Amino acid sequence: MEGNTQIMNQFLSITNYIFSAVFFVEACCKIVAFGDTYLKLGWNKFDFFVVVSSIGDLLLETLDTKSMEFLTVAPQLARVMRVLRVTRIIKLAGKQEGLQAIIQTIVFSLPSLGNVIILLGLIYFMFTIMGWFVFQNVLEGDVIGELKNFTTFVNGFLLVFALSTGEDWNKVMFDCTRSAKDGCIDGINCGSNFAYLYFMMLVLVCSHVMLNLFILVIIQ
Repeated sequence: MEGNTQIMNQFLSITNYIFSAVFFVEACCKIVAFGDTYLKLGWNKFDFFVVVSSIGDLLLETLDTKSMEFLTVAPQLARVMRVLRVTRIIKLAGKQEGLQAIIQTIVFSLPSLGNVIILLGLIYFMFTIMGWFVFQNVLEGDVIGELKNFTTFVNGFLLVFALSTGEDWNKVMFDCTRSAKDGCIDGINCGSNFAYLYFMMLVLVCSHVMLNLFILVIIQ
């Protein structure tokens, strides 16, 4: 990896071989022990996926770049296979009862969380439309610029999503309250005092109410 010392790269490579060998031996033992029932368990399917991705990663490492010139997606494929190494961490969850309980809780709450996500999407949509109509003339400010603005629906939606996480929402609010003394000329960069109510309601609903609703669904 670029940026790492040679010793660190060697250490990562050796540990990769060790873990790949351990997972491969474990999978072989399970296949021999369970037989046809091996792939009926969800964790076994995930373990098999980790083993296959590890073998694919090792195969890509053994091939030099010249032998893979016929593959136009070879570099991207190699990166994907290396990223899949991270899934080995999730494999440890199958060995811990506490982690299994948390994962099962999340799985059981997925249907209800889907409804909450749809509701959150509707809230984003409503706030985006309101911001689009009221603040579309605000083109620049301390935070508002070429990418962060309400000039289009897409930009507005992305900005609302970012603000719902609490990112510089107060600075955007002040950008959207610009008047003539702040550089508002002929409708350009002109905001509204409605921005105070708009952004406070946005942060209150998205950051606090919806967060508590997510927690309530999980507890339920």
